[in-house]
Amino acid sequence: MRGSGKLAAGALAGVLLAGASAGTAAAAGDPVRAAVGNLVAEGGFPAAVAWVRKGEAVSRFGAGFANPATREPAGPHHRFRIASNTKAFVATVVLRLVGEGALSLDDSIERRLPGVVRGPGYAPEKITLRMLLNHTSGVHDPLDPHFFDPYLVQGNRAYVYTPSEVIRRSLVDPPSFAPGTGVKYSNTGYLLLGKVIEKVTRTDVREEIQRRVLDPLGLGRTYFPLRSPFLRGPHLHGYDLSGQDMTVFSPSYDWTAGAMVSTVGDLATFHRALLAGRLLEPAQQAELERLVPSGKFGAYGAGVETINLPCPGGPKTVWGNTGAGPGFYSVSMSTEDGSKQIVLALNVYDLAKDVAHENPLPSSPLPAVAAALC
Repeated sequence: MRGSGKLAAGALAGVLLAGASAGTAAAAGDPVRAAVGNLVAEGGFPAAVAWVRKGEAVSRFGAGFANPATREPAGPHHRFRIASNTKAFVATVVLRLVGEGALSLDDSIERRLPGVVRGPGYAPEKITLRMLLNHTSGVHDPLDPHFFDPYLVQGNRAYVYTPSEVIRRSLVDPPSFAPGTGVKYSNTGYLLLGKVIEKVTRTDVREEIQRRVLDPLGLGRTYFPLRSPFLRGPHLHGYDLSGQDMTVFSPSYDWTAGAMVSTVGDLATFHRALLAGRLLEPAQQAELERLVPSGKFGAYGAGVETINLPCPGGPKTVWGNTGAGPGFYSVSMSTEDGSKQIVLALNVYDLAKDVAHENPLPSSPLPAVAAALC
């Protein structure tokens, strides 16, 4: 999920873009490295890790400390919670199943999960899988402001929400709009898609992602935790704005909406393959890239999004994902022609601020993204 699950992608793009100028990245030497370093030196992040490609030239570097308590330097080998970047992996599996004839994007959620979507005002026979993929279903996330209390108030970071419980709590309140008549970011929609994958394949969705994406691409540092609140192997520690360590946090509530863990290099390999059309057949690639405008900041595709990046020569559309969750914020974006790419991992995101509809980041990552992609 993106933070509390209430912060839409347009709003998240707004967090990325607000209050920053692309021109601030223009530093002597390597402007990308300078901008990434500045996120630590002046931007308030304990660490920033980047993977940057221009053509076939790749650079990988970190700034700051993966763990300020031990002063372990941050580097590209460190894992982090990728949050909503997970959605592109899930969408890839759904679209692969469509290409194999096991699903149709015109299938209703009622057909695929009969009896699951029940709540005041919902019309599950009119909600299609395509709508769940591109956030036009009207299904929203839990509106209960106390949803995260087990973690933030009671202090039980290992608390487990099952996907079924999150879905049930989301459906207590009426939908945001009638199916297909609006756009609103929905993590719960991706929990439903995870359940569809498991019902159709009769396999754990994590195994499907492993077999169809991680293994073929050799993404050995990427994994999908289910309930454990701990991160495996070398990893960044994540923090809130007060400096509280949020690294230990159950990903159970996020599941197929945002529970995965990766590195900047693995995430870069995945997005490059996906956006270049190497994971999907042409018809399904077209569905991935079919955009639904989500406001002035960009648009949604099927599991990916675009952001209108302000550049000195005018706005440039970039493709990929952003991800935000307790302690971690990441950007994985490429230019439309695929010639430039950046994956940036940062280790502050304040979930409590997000729940309160306040800015959850200490500063904007825009200068680093613009330096790499403009």
